[in-house]
Amino acid sequence: MAAKSSAAEHVPDTADLAALADAAQSCKGCDLYLNATQTVFGEGTPKADIMLVGEQPGDQEDKAGKPFVGPAGKLLDKALAAAEIDRSRAYVTNAVKHFKFTLPERGTRRIHKTPGRTEVVACRPWLLSELDSVRPDVVVLMGATAAQALMGGTFRLTAHRGEALRIPSDFTDLDVDPAVAVTVHPSSVLRGPPEDREKAFDGLVADLRFAAGLVSR
Repeated sequence: MAAKSSAAEHVPDTADLAALADAAQSCKGCDLYLNATQTVFGEGTPKADIMLVGEQPGDQEDKAGKPFVGPAGKLLDKALAAAEIDRSRAYVTNAVKHFKFTLPERGTRRIHKTPGRTEVVACRPWLLSELDSVRPDVVVLMGATAAQALMGGTFRLTAHRGEALRIPSDFTDLDVDPAVAVTVHPSSVLRGPPEDREKAFDGLVADLRFAAGLVSR
């Protein structure tokens, strides 16, 4: 049976994060559920001031069922500490809730594959439900996929780092209007040339500090 084209019909009419997370486990809004181990929903303080949004779960997140627990998550933890943001008081999630990957011709190591626009849009109802539930002051979109999930397919992250933005009015069903900041995905720091990683990490930290400064006091 073909998968549905959107997660919308799977999202319950509730602001309870536990109920949303439970419902997401049976989501078949796109075909990614067919090969992923499980849905990886967001995690963190239910009424966090800051919501951090990445692209999708990676290999370790797919196995653990928790967001940002792999190498990129460890680097994010380090960057948050440097920016004086307590991860335990934030909410961390991804634009896409299932791991998309390819397998090499030889070996069994699953290789990350960037979600397509159709998959990002199909999964977006879950992200919107998290926004309406958590109601953060600030949303930090990490990486192009996360940024385009909420800001539109033509949004260019590099042109808007260090700016206080708002989610476009296209999402008229949203009952929240947080400030938005954008930055690179932590995994891009790890993938970069070794000689550039310190500068890239410092840029990530600077963006996170900027986002923290947007929180309503």
